[in-house]
Amino acid sequence: MSAGGGPAGRKRVWATPANVKLLPVSALADPGARNLVLQIGDAFFHGFLVRKDDAVHGYVDRCPHAGLPLARELDGYLTPDKGLIVCAWHGALFQVEDGLCVGGPCAGGRLTPWPVTVRDGSVYTA
Repeated sequence: MSAGGGPAGRKRVWATPANVKLLPVSALADPGARNLVLQIGDAFFHGFLVRKDDAVHGYVDRCPHAGLPLARELDGYLTPDKGLIVCAWHGALFQVEDGLCVGGPCAGGRLTPWPVTVRDGSVYTA
């Protein structure tokens, strides 16, 4: 790992500029989740979006327990019933609406929010 938290030679950033169009809302199942990687200059941002009850929430793709990405499989962020976000490495469970850890090794911790907004049928960074 490099000092930026990514593979050697690949810098990582933990925030994005505002007003970047990410994808149409229709590209997200309800409920569903989607991984996104954005290149910002010479660094990369890793995040994911979760749609539930027609609301879209964004989070930095990093477990507060061990600092690893949450999913082992592409877009695999939700429990089988799609009610919670799950860390595939340690089984931590997070509420979709606010990222609060409600079970597992980081109980009481929280995912880092990634501010996003929906307008004109698309998801944008906020």
